[in-house]
Amino acid sequence: MIAFVSGPVAALAPDTAVLEVGGVGMAVQCTPGTLAGLRVGEPARLATSLVVREDSLTLYGFADDDERQVFELLQTASGVGPRLAQAMLAVHSPDGLRRAIASRDEKALTAVPGIGKKGAQKLLLELKDRLGEPAGGPQRPAVPAPAGPPEWREQLMTALTGLGYAPREAEEAIGAIAPQAEAVAADGTPVPVPRLLRAALQTLNRAR
Repeated sequence: MIAFVSGPVAALAPDTAVLEVGGVGMAVQCTPGTLAGLRVGEPARLATSLVVREDSLTLYGFADDDERQVFELLQTASGVGPRLAQAMLAVHSPDGLRRAIASRDEKALTAVPGIGKKGAQKLLLELKDRLGEPAGGPQRPAVPAPAGPPEWREQLMTALTGLGYAPREAEEAIGAIAPQAEAVAADGTPVPVPRLLRAALQTLNRAR
């Protein structure tokens, strides 16, 4: 098992980061929130989970060990593969998923692309005793993006279109949460891109 990879970020794509590890470029599938905290040329450390198939080896990367653990536990539910598990973590933090399962929040699960009402009900039954209780503390720390509307807008647009949303939908969602980002930037605080991404996804879900 490859528990983590560490090294400078060589390249970024909408769903992939390439880290240089010992002179080798390791392609790691990541959520938009994780990718938003990475910068090309800067060092990074990602917790990882290797998914082995007959015709492929895919390395999934996470901001921390808790996110990786939840990714693996989600796949113990029937019908949940690595891509759906990653999509769930793109929309919700690990504790967000724990709260959704504990409170039987179908709407929170159907906010994930690929999960309908029946699927959400099935997941609530299967996962109710598997993810554990929410930590109850603050959200996991994310590597902050530098303040400045052009930077965070570009990151959110890349993340949302990478999840399959049309550019027009992404622009509308970003516009809806822009006041939050601008208020943070006005205080001189780094703009929390992963948190804004979740807010934008919630806006898109309400608009459906």
